[in-house]
Amino acid sequence: MPTTSELYGWNCITLKSGHASLAIPTEIGPRVVACSIDGGANLFHSVKEERGGSGEAEWLLRGGHRLWHSPEIKPRTYDPDNVAIQIADMDDGKELLLEAPRPDPSGLHKSIQIAALGAETFKLTHRIRNTLQWPVQCAPWALTVMERGGYSTVPLLPKGNHETDLLPNYSMVPWTYTDFSRPEWEFHPDFIGIDSSKAKVPQKLGLTNYPGWAAYWQEAGTFVKAASVDPRKTYPDFGCVYETFCNDFMIELETLGPLVTIQPGASVEHVEFWGVFAGLPKPDTDQVYNDEFRPIIEGWRADLIS
Repeated sequence: MPTTSELYGWNCITLKSGHASLAIPTEIGPRVVACSIDGGANLFHSVKEERGGSGEAEWLLRGGHRLWHSPEIKPRTYDPDNVAIQIADMDDGKELLLEAPRPDPSGLHKSIQIAALGAETFKLTHRIRNTLQWPVQCAPWALTVMERGGYSTVPLLPKGNHETDLLPNYSMVPWTYTDFSRPEWEFHPDFIGIDSSKAKVPQKLGLTNYPGWAAYWQEAGTFVKAASVDPRKTYPDFGCVYETFCNDFMIELETLGPLVTIQPGASVEHVEFWGVFAGLPKPDTDQVYNDEFRPIIEGWRADLIS
């Protein structure tokens, strides 16, 4: 089993991949509350007022990474994850299975299996099992809460040609409160930038297709998550495969699995890959993004696929 230590008032297990480390609390979850490089600053946001707590009756944001299910609806989506979890060592400290001790009040049982692949890369397999006696329709939804102040890039699909591309290949889905005139939104030819230091009020955007990865740059390191997209499947929220939310204290990077009907006793899985990079430049210009930032991340993702 990997090492354990106290963080934010919780007993946490540390899972390392190269120079990157994840902190996994044992008293709540399944969650990941911290991600850092060589013991540096936590790239994830942590809600100070909610640190160290457990056993609360209501769901709490807390911060870090969690598993939800979409479409978002209360109370089912907001089932609490505030009790101690079961953690199994699957591969001599290189892979951990985090399981809720019992189903949520809605009857869905959550687990996250995390494998350290080396070279600052992790594989997360999110599972939702239906323990009810009737089918449940939902989509697995993996949300990572990042610290405010950095710069997010959501890559766009390659540009096409007016003469030959007669149909669209993705949609942007804004929420009712989204305001693209706000200064945090920066639209570039090849990506959408979000300067979270300028966010003052809640903003949210989804995309129905994208290159399969998104990144968040901070001085302490760049966090990248990648997930596959299946164009044959139906996704929630008008077809969103990726969503991002920001406000005045954090920003979320969210991937979604297809909308499925989970039969009694069956499960659905959603896989993400995380990459943690030190020393990348801030990708807030077209030149930096295209010449110094995107090639590194796309090279990393190509190695995962090959």
